[in-house]
Amino acid sequence: MPENTTPHIGTRVRDTRKRRGFTQRGLADASGVSLSLIRQLEQGTVAGTRMETAHKLATALRVPTSRLLERDPEESVDDAPAEAWLPLQRAVQVPDQPAEEPTVTGVTALLPAVRRAYFANRLGELSALMPPLLRDTDALGDSTAARTVRAHLLQIAGSVLTQVRAYDAAETALQRALDDAPDRLRGASIITTWSWLLVRQGRLAASRELATQWADDVEPRLSRATPEELAAWGWLLLQASAAALRDNRPGEAADMMRLARAVAVMTGRELPRGRDRLTTWGPVTVGYKAAERHIVLDQPDRVLAMAGAGSQAASTEYHRHRLDVARAHVMMRQYGEAVDALQGVHEAAPEWLTQQRYAQDILSDVVERRRTLTPQMRALCEALSVSA
Repeated sequence: MPENTTPHIGTRVRDTRKRRGFTQRGLADASGVSLSLIRQLEQGTVAGTRMETAHKLATALRVPTSRLLERDPEESVDDAPAEAWLPLQRAVQVPDQPAEEPTVTGVTALLPAVRRAYFANRLGELSALMPPLLRDTDALGDSTAARTVRAHLLQIAGSVLTQVRAYDAAETALQRALDDAPDRLRGASIITTWSWLLVRQGRLAASRELATQWADDVEPRLSRATPEELAAWGWLLLQASAAALRDNRPGEAADMMRLARAVAVMTGRELPRGRDRLTTWGPVTVGYKAAERHIVLDQPDRVLAMAGAGSQAASTEYHRHRLDVARAHVMMRQYGEAVDALQGVHEAAPEWLTQQRYAQDILSDVVERRRTLTPQMRALCEALSVSA
């Protein structure tokens, strides 16, 4: 969900606003974005804003959101990553020969430990496990078995680096993973992660085009499609829908979501994370993504109406959904309920939550709108590095 956007959005807002004949106050009235924030953006006194705010401005200006978020080619998109993640970035970006010759069997034996840490959102454990393991996979050669394990590890690395906002390294990892992908199911899974990375970067048009192209390419013959083929296709449809919605293409987004829902129904059940997928898939997962749409569409009541549906099994998809629930409560001025939702995620996945700028934004809104903070709120502020 929403990330802070490029700091140069203000220049593009100002230029587009003038071309459309809006005053700053007129744009504030049309978009629902405060006049003070529009002024701060255009003056460059704030370093970017949320995706949802960019979406509101773009809707009022009748342009794709990506028009406001485009970056110059030479502009860096990484935040300064924590020092703990520098070894993983180096392992992805700089070849390094291990002291001893590794084996595919030895590397594969360690893969379950990486998957367990990844799925349990133990990011600190991953920061220690992955750099030496990626170094070993680089030395395995180009056999199918070597490419398979390397692609899987690089995809996990790309996902983790996206979460910690080391975007350049994440893109390198995913490009390398795609180069090594042994089949189209693995490739589709990697593209799903890559499309999410592009959304996090604000590159909405690129995300939509990438996911749509791959969805067209991997669309299975439904009469004989396996559950894994349906899952691969369905996730690409979800990613295309998410990018299209944020890019002010609501009709295209709705069509993709309807098709994804149909694919989930055809799947018939909720699939756990698989050999190729880093995500769950099925009617419940699609329900989470459908609820997310209503945050973008400024319909918090719809999010809350959908919040109780489906399985409550812990997963990254579920945790993301609970952040949407927290955001919906803030939009409805239900601040205690929002904090309760954040607290639940913090108890289940504390390391994951600290990397979510979306969670920081939600809590910052609560702090701004409350006169006094409860001890629970203060504890969350400390955990998420939010000024109280």
